[in-house]
Amino acid sequence: MTEHEHVRVAVVGSGFGGLGAAVRLRREGITDFVILERAGEVGGTWRDNSYPGCACDVPSHLYSFSFAPNPEWPRTFSGQRHIRAYLEHVADTFGLRPHLRFHSEVRRMTWDARELRWEIETASGRLTADVVVSATGPLSDPKIPDIPGLDSFPGKVFHSARWDHDHDLTGKRVAVIGTGASAIQFIPAVQPKAARLTLFQRTPAWVMPRMDRPISGAERFLHRTLPATTRLRRGLLWGIRELQVQAFTKHPEELGFVELLAKRNMARAIKDPALRAKLTPDYRIGCKRILLSNDYYPALARPNTDVVASGLSEVRGSTLVAADGTETEADVIIFGTGFHVTDMPIAERVVGADGHTLAQSWKSGMEALRGASAAGFPNFLTVIGPNTGLANTSMILMIESQLNYLADYLRQLRVLGGRAALDARPAAVDAWNRRVQERMKRTVWNTGGCTSWYLDASGRNTTIWPGTTTEFRRATRRVDLAEYDVLRPAAHQAPAERSAEVGA
Repeated sequence: MTEHEHVRVAVVGSGFGGLGAAVRLRREGITDFVILERAGEVGGTWRDNSYPGCACDVPSHLYSFSFAPNPEWPRTFSGQRHIRAYLEHVADTFGLRPHLRFHSEVRRMTWDARELRWEIETASGRLTADVVVSATGPLSDPKIPDIPGLDSFPGKVFHSARWDHDHDLTGKRVAVIGTGASAIQFIPAVQPKAARLTLFQRTPAWVMPRMDRPISGAERFLHRTLPATTRLRRGLLWGIRELQVQAFTKHPEELGFVELLAKRNMARAIKDPALRAKLTPDYRIGCKRILLSNDYYPALARPNTDVVASGLSEVRGSTLVAADGTETEADVIIFGTGFHVTDMPIAERVVGADGHTLAQSWKSGMEALRGASAAGFPNFLTVIGPNTGLANTSMILMIESQLNYLADYLRQLRVLGGRAALDARPAAVDAWNRRVQERMKRTVWNTGGCTSWYLDASGRNTTIWPGTTTEFRRATRRVDLAEYDVLRPAAHQAPAERSAEVGA
């Protein structure tokens, strides 16, 4: 048998989740780990999404690790370039470079029940690991809808997350498919160049003003010299958003006032009543992600822009046909149609204890104990797993909570001693998810009257956490061994010992 590398922990992905996990491992005294990255650089979604106008809709000081504050953020809302540079800085500051394995896309991960470890096949070779931390993220694999005739289109086609910077859009007839967070950022950048821009909109979005401004040199100096001011700023931003959560999760009827503000924002830029009618959503604000922009509506009001209030249904050569029959000629198609969120592609490549893939296990919907552990997949933890997403605040808060859970998980394995694995009990996973879905019933994401990317194919919200970040942090502070079966190598234990542990 060919010798291959064995590590204590294999981390998959080098975005916020993967780098955060790696930093936490080092802080816990674990240095025997690798970070498997399919690309040639760190950054995750902030490396892949380089489209014009790409930026974050969460304030900079909240969209960064609490253990790695950045006093030098140049704007209140950061652009892609600065966030990517921040992640590179984290990799350097915390000594993560030696652990990084680039061009190492995971092709298969299979649980070895005899040896209690994961066998991992990557594009750069094979290895085994006691524990796998999957941090591939929900915004990593672009989704392009299956449009009849798309192959017949003679022009350029690309997704916003795979932007073709070499293709000049000047003077072109550009069709944009989708009206999500990416599209509203790149449309204002594309519109001035295009001879004609046609937006295919299945559902309009609620758009609020983007309260962005440069952070002054004096502010940055203060944050540099008095680090407590950075923590204070972050704390204030966090607190405001924690208070807002109640409206989304418990009292959606209170969002009517916010809708009025959004309509006023639209009315300032869109004077044409017919266009305003097309752009006005018929669902409660917050049901889909609220988008932030100051230049989206003005771009749509320009003479060279058309809004087709219907999705793209067919392509006939260079003619694009909408579901309502509208026909448009185009030279370029840009998809701003989001990602595989509720059907994570990594799940097809993970084979658990019973020989089934994680995708098969999740065929009725994703679910994991405390957003981290799926039953039948021992020593496999997901960062940004099922029902850990947020709609109004920073995902970094949730990531750090899951890193707390990861740290305690590894501590529990150390306490158990010897070769051991933890497998989430199906009953514990079911109980957790029943609680989550029960709380979800009254949230705006379920009652707001829309179909969003938060919902899976069966209409269940498997993406969003229906509570505050404080509640989630409490729920993931410690690993409760009663929610897990403790596994030992079969040859190393008597049947009585195993049954006692399983019943513990």
